[in-house]
Amino acid sequence: MNRRHFLLCATAGAAFGGVPALARSADASLSTPMSPPEWALLQREVLRVESEAVATFYNRYFDERGYFQCFERWGANDGPDDAIENCNDWPHLHALGGSDTVLDLYTRAWEGHLKQYTAARTVETPAGRDGMYYREFPVMNDWQHLSEGLSVFNLMGLSNPYDPRFQARVRRFSGFYTGEDPTAPNYDRNRRIIRSMITGSKGPMLRKATPLDWAGDPFDPTGFFMEHGESTYQETLDHYAEYTDIVGDSPLNLQATSLVMNAYMLSGERKYRDWITSYLDAWIDRARKNGHVLPSYVDLKGRIGGPRKAWWGNVYGWGFSPVDPVTGKREDRNRVPRAIVAFLNAYLLTGGDKYLQVWRDQTDAINAQSKTIDGVLCAPTMYGPDGWYGFKPGPYRTNGLDIWYMSMRDDDYARADTDHPWVQYLAGKNPTYPVTALRTTLDSVRQKMDALSKDTTTKDTRLADALLKFNPAVVTALLHLMCGAIHIARPTWSKTSPSQGGALLYARLRYFDPVRRRAGLPEDVAALVSALSDTATTLTLVNTHPFRPRRVTIQAGGYGEHQFTGMTLAQKTTALNTNQVTLDLAPGCGAEIHFTHQRHVNAPTLSHPWDRA
Repeated sequence: MNRRHFLLCATAGAAFGGVPALARSADASLSTPMSPPEWALLQREVLRVESEAVATFYNRYFDERGYFQCFERWGANDGPDDAIENCNDWPHLHALGGSDTVLDLYTRAWEGHLKQYTAARTVETPAGRDGMYYREFPVMNDWQHLSEGLSVFNLMGLSNPYDPRFQARVRRFSGFYTGEDPTAPNYDRNRRIIRSMITGSKGPMLRKATPLDWAGDPFDPTGFFMEHGESTYQETLDHYAEYTDIVGDSPLNLQATSLVMNAYMLSGERKYRDWITSYLDAWIDRARKNGHVLPSYVDLKGRIGGPRKAWWGNVYGWGFSPVDPVTGKREDRNRVPRAIVAFLNAYLLTGGDKYLQVWRDQTDAINAQSKTIDGVLCAPTMYGPDGWYGFKPGPYRTNGLDIWYMSMRDDDYARADTDHPWVQYLAGKNPTYPVTALRTTLDSVRQKMDALSKDTTTKDTRLADALLKFNPAVVTALLHLMCGAIHIARPTWSKTSPSQGGALLYARLRYFDPVRRRAGLPEDVAALVSALSDTATTLTLVNTHPFRPRRVTIQAGGYGEHQFTGMTLAQKTTALNTNQVTLDLAPGCGAEIHFTHQRHVNAPTLSHPWDRA
């Protein structure tokens, strides 16, 4: 099995959809009649309805060029990243089994927004005067917003890794951050730092940022939806009055690893793997030297906290509590926890526990500073010149559920906030979750589409972020139930996990249709993961069609990173040594399947199963 084969369309001899499928027989057949359970019918209905809703949303808010119809601006509030975020989770939806129309529409939107914001220019804001995008990437932005703007792109390889445009962009974008592209000198190889919080295709910003850099050109916000409640442009500027310290490295920059992960998963080239582990290892060393807490500021000489040793500094750092001009109060805006995605990436890549241990050690260090306030034990969330502050009731458990999901260790489960209904379902304590979650999903889509039908905004009266609440792709429950996957992009996955843009897919299982040669469950097939452990996964598959057979390929891991070692079906156990299994499902039949496996033992790849004979 060549797990490091680079999937170039030209050398494959065909575009996506033209890669020849392997003529292979199924590994097993499901022939036991099963009346379709309620969860199965609901799951298929969710995939159908959301696919239709996505098309309605697209036709309402995008034009024939794929341009998002909004008042175009540069800014952290409502810039280019928000425009393409209107298609968030559409790649998930298609990769789960949604309509091929979904793939077509988010591809058109991605291509359209690249042209749209390459042509869009600022007047006063320096970064965007020659175009907000350069070489199809933001000219300069911080990694909170860069990652959000890459939420669609970073998952496009799930369904279409063969698109030569995607492949070229993955390499080019990665080159902006690995030090390979001299025209974008964002990375210092010697010191293993990304040189600024604000970086992009034109390199790093190596001066203090101004409110204009963040807020964009003057405009009248009257009549627009403003996320932070500003009523004047001056308030928009004032929101960013303290967003000045951006030179030097920040944990937020670790989110660049998702770009480089895609480059590795396409090519298998060692240089990408080495960059990820080298950069992460540098941050692990910094945390160790800083009392096991990731510093939020590393200067251009690689010094933690710079000459003043203010390790908590920088915008979005441990000590970042700027004044909100609307309320007049200081708000804690520590974004260091968003760096968790990089450590999950490194664990996905290597299976190395040190990438999770650094997070455990940080949690322990923070909890060691807990104190009792009004009779309640509270843990801090912020740190400044006067020490720890921002105390919240209870222990510090941020990202604890994510760590447990990756490790499957009992001690991590004990440290996490495990009252999420899906986690309780996996523990056997919430048996109604599949039906309840899918019905809730359908109701959410109904509410979103009802609100969309009553929307009276026009292109000139809405900013790029005004319609995010209407996006009808609601995939969290689908990811949980179908793939045994977490959805780190959505805070509903865990109340102790921050919303995270640009995250990859962290999944136990993934599905492909070997007949139609596409990602996702075949038509009429439904899947339910009901138990997860370090070494085993329990799955129920059912073909809901009463007279048509279906064939499905099940992959171990979102990117083939796991390896099946055994399969128990109809009381028969078969030894396996593969990361993919193909099953035939007779009409109206289904079964519970128990897989045993080894996790994180294969190099993750974007290649589809028929390319891995």
